[in-house]
Amino acid sequence: MTTKSRPTGHPGYSETLPRQPESAVTARRLVRTACTAWGLPGTAEDGALIVSELVANAVRHARRESIRVMVERIAPDTVRVAVADFSHALPELCTPKDDDEGGRGLALVAELAADWGTHERRWGKVVWAELEGRG
Repeated sequence: MTTKSRPTGHPGYSETLPRQPESAVTARRLVRTACTAWGLPGTAEDGALIVSELVANAVRHARRESIRVMVERIAPDTVRVAVADFSHALPELCTPKDDDEGGRGLALVAELAADWGTHERRWGKVVWAELEGRG
């Protein structure tokens, strides 16, 4: 795990991980560590679930071999969890059929997060979700 100090604002936690399903374990640990360090343990489990979904989407749809997971405290009671990948394909919130095995991840993110979205970049995208603190 790495911590970046910034001249202003709160520290962020980030890690570059292989684009593999097993990276969700490390991403969840990173979110839980950050939330605990910031005294916001109430956001840790929802954040861990959200980052698992974002990592799963990146593993399934992105290209190249790595993804970047970032956890930032953007306000005293707000944590932003994000996953960056090298794909320009934007995530789509869909309504799966009852017997579909997948397709519910972004609906879960939307339900748990205070807000979520995508920032397009020249090299790909960053999908993020914000959690309101419950310390």
